[in-house]
Amino acid sequence: MDRLILTGATLIDGTGAEPVRDRAVVIERGRIGAVLRGRREGDATELALDGLTLLPGLINCHVHFCLGGEADPARVLFEDPVAIRTIKAVLRTKQTIEAGVTTVRDLGGVDGIALAMRDAVSAGLIPGPRVLAAARGICMTGGHGWRFGREADGPDDVRKAVREQLKAGADVIKLFATGGVMTPGVEPGSAQLTPEEIRAAVEEAKKAGRRTAAHAQATDGIAACVEAGIGSIEHGIFLTEAIAAKMVKAGIALVATLIAPERIVTHGVSAGVPEFAVRKSEAVIARHLESFQLAMHHGVPIAAGTDAGTPFNPHGSIVPELALMVKAGMSPLEAIRAATSTAARVLGLHEETGRIAPGLAADLIAVAGDPGERIEALDAVRLVIANGRIAVNRLGGAA
Repeated sequence: MDRLILTGATLIDGTGAEPVRDRAVVIERGRIGAVLRGRREGDATELALDGLTLLPGLINCHVHFCLGGEADPARVLFEDPVAIRTIKAVLRTKQTIEAGVTTVRDLGGVDGIALAMRDAVSAGLIPGPRVLAAARGICMTGGHGWRFGREADGPDDVRKAVREQLKAGADVIKLFATGGVMTPGVEPGSAQLTPEEIRAAVEEAKKAGRRTAAHAQATDGIAACVEAGIGSIEHGIFLTEAIAAKMVKAGIALVATLIAPERIVTHGVSAGVPEFAVRKSEAVIARHLESFQLAMHHGVPIAAGTDAGTPFNPHGSIVPELALMVKAGMSPLEAIRAATSTAARVLGLHEETGRIAPGLAADLIAVAGDPGERIEALDAVRLVIANGRIAVNRLGGAA
């Protein structure tokens, strides 16, 4: 349909502003043509959303399509042949769009899977969200992520590693700057890539017009990434006030992924999660929450991401992460903004998606209930429109 008008819903525009009523959203040729008072304008197909809430499509800034959220996802990944890995990733893209997530950033995997998912969705071959993909993350030899990443040592080798990812078609460059939870033999509190290596990576990415993201948990590693001008800090477990102040000044965002250690600790060794991952998660989970709250207090831009694919952290809904953010002190509208307009800005897509505004892509979801009051209402998805096309329609017979 060339022209569609959505009427009757309460509208949350993604900017953090209060919800408004009595608005109609006009979709023309895949984009938002207008946001009007009243119910309709001219000759258009009308889709009545009375009693629902209409929002921008949600954005998940941190997923891994090659991992499936099993108790030990790395073991499953390496046991599967490449064809099965790819088929599973296709199913995960479908789960994601069905949950109302219309854009994701995949921050590293194997076999070029995320790049293939990106291209297949863009070509209309499979259902799924808009995908930005990092190809392989870059780590030091034996560092966090080495089983999935491109090991590199020294600034020159890191530069070459970045260029390899660019050659492969990466939209974003992912660095493993510090130790982490899911790799045996490394610790979250340890810096890994050197400041010189991080600077080299960021420089190469900027030359090519690509953004950067860093797995950065240790204080020294976070600081080095911020000094180098990284685009976003992923996890940020050992954040400090001084670093937070620098992030605010530079506009560097935090993607905390609170759900990742929470799910590991909640399920534990008895559910099959590797002992080393449980031990490390238990050691950092309280500090992780403190750092998130510190970032909020200082005004660090916060974008939503789940680290989907880690233990008991499946693809699909981003709502469990948003619920933890609300529990930590965000208002529901602030959490929605973190998963819409702020996330779009972090991904460099703020002129394309993340808000309900004329000229932007028609990435929209309608949900039952009021997520501005109760964030869990975002799980009651009734309609998903991605790039102007209806991807999910649970309206019960509506056009």
